Amino acid sequence: MTALTLLQSRACVSRCTRATISNLGPSIRWSSTAQTQSADGSAEPSASSPSTNDEPLTHYRITLRRSAIALDARMKGTLLSLGIHRRMQTVYHPHSPEFAGKILRVKELVEVENVPASKVRTKIEQKQERKAKRGYQVVGRHESQQW
Repeated sequence: MTALTLLQSRACVSRCTRATISNLGPSIRWSSTAQTQSADGSAEPSASSPSTNDEPLTHYRITLRRSAIALDARMKGTLLSLGIHRRMQTVYHPHSPEFAGKILRVKELVEVENVPASKVRTKIEQKQERKAKRGYQVVGRHESQQW
């Protein structure tokens, strides 16, 4: 069973808020509080809960890990429609069937995590988190040096 048919075979595709697409390797895992179901249909117990503070997971955090240089135009177009332009770029999108389908098309290239709304960062906030603090600080000064 392919990942797309698994996504479509769910009772309601709009329930993507329960989907955890982790590592998007050969299988897609749907997580709930009690068990995890893999793409082959077998259920296995969940090792840990997805969130420790019981906040609902409402957004996908998508990071491009592999380059799209040698790919066809359709795959590149899918990455552009997700808003990803370069490697290691991270974007956030709400759970919806449209974004779930786009993620499935480029699942070999991206890393996807489910995050709550409080963890969603804008482009400017991500840039501010990467920046070093302004100014400088003298760590150690040797007063005994003779010039």
